[in-house]
Amino acid sequence: MYRRLSAIMFPIMTVLLIGAVLWGYQVNQEKNSILIKAENQYQRAFHDLSFHVDKLHTELGNTLALNSASYASQRKGLINVWRLTSQAQSEINQLPLTLLPFNKTEELLSNISNFSYRAAVRDLTNEPLNEEEMKTLTALYEHSKEISKDLRDVQSKVIASSLRWMDVEVALASEQKMLDNTIIDGFQTVDKKVSEYEEVNWGPSMSAMFEKRTYSALSGNETTEDEIKQKAAQMMNGRTLSDIRVVENGSGTEYNSYSLSAKNESGSEVAMDFTKKGGQLIWFMDNRSIGEPAVNPDQARQVAQSFLDAHDYPGMTPISFDAYHNVANLTFAAKQNDVIVFPDKLTVKVALDNGEVVGLQAADYIFEHKKRDLKNPAMTLEQAKKSLNSNFKISGDSLALIKNDIDQEVLCYQFTGRVNGSIYRIYINGDTGAEEKVEQLKQTDGEVSS
Repeated sequence: MYRRLSAIMFPIMTVLLIGAVLWGYQVNQEKNSILIKAENQYQRAFHDLSFHVDKLHTELGNTLALNSASYASQRKGLINVWRLTSQAQSEINQLPLTLLPFNKTEELLSNISNFSYRAAVRDLTNEPLNEEEMKTLTALYEHSKEISKDLRDVQSKVIASSLRWMDVEVALASEQKMLDNTIIDGFQTVDKKVSEYEEVNWGPSMSAMFEKRTYSALSGNETTEDEIKQKAAQMMNGRTLSDIRVVENGSGTEYNSYSLSAKNESGSEVAMDFTKKGGQLIWFMDNRSIGEPAVNPDQARQVAQSFLDAHDYPGMTPISFDAYHNVANLTFAAKQNDVIVFPDKLTVKVALDNGEVVGLQAADYIFEHKKRDLKNPAMTLEQAKKSLNSNFKISGDSLALIKNDIDQEVLCYQFTGRVNGSIYRIYINGDTGAEEKVEQLKQTDGEVSS
């Protein structure tokens, strides 16, 4: 009996053992393949980073060497600087440096990218690089030389010692203090040097980027929790709120605000945020369930317009419409002297089942709402039309103030119309006739826009 059982079980166990060995071998091979692939990707990204930072240094030098009147060549050089810094940023993001302090170097590359792009897209013939900007380029040239040298030193050690990036990832993930890890030490050295550089003067073209939107800069007196509750009740258009809770955020900081939570009449959650200074509504959302649509876009626009007029948001005009999950999202912009001021905007959410306002996003309005000194454009409407595509069929026009690619407010002629079978909104600079911006619109956008 035992022999017969052994004769049956032995081959089965042998097959299972061989199968387990083969399975383990296959899993190990697949694991090694994944590790090799990851290591190769890290190595490629690192060597590409070193190459592109070196090229960035060269391109900055080439741009500085140009004649100050060679505007076309300067623009080409600045575009190449922007392209190379963008590639370097992408390669840094591909490396396992999330847990490694490298933010100063990334911030510098980001600022170089923004500086070069903003300088390149402007009309250098009319607004050439000034003395301060040339000094900035010189400083960046010297900084990139040092960064490139340090990265090449790390690269040489990586190649000479066959160092692995997978060891860096394991060390950082396990928070080990591997002081002898050449790669980690190298990147920490680069970032430490960058942090010690003198402050770079990025010039007025970048000043808007560094301006912080802080609630402390707003006008008005500081509000109390009771006043916030009153303001919340007013926003609900007579609908009752219960179980109201108000929490203060960022006390003593420049972002001091209140968060309010409550329940509406149906028991759903309502949430709102207000600035402490001035008690201005930042946003609110009524999270009630919404039924099937029974309200059309034009009715939703009228509801939103009436809501804004009733809650002290005067002079707003609709500029876009979108519907998602039975909720209409209508964006409005302020209108001053028949000019649509696009930076001064807010979004109203209207439930399409009964036309009730269930949300408002007014952060841009809080910071951008002000009276502007708007001058007449140098060009006439007819002159501006000549800058349009000859196939563009105009259905509407107006004056509009927009922010261009370098965050400057520009007065434009806004033309809405059709070309290529789609609806577009094209902005023509009212002084130069240049096409500042082109937007493709949805059909519903055209229906609600003025």
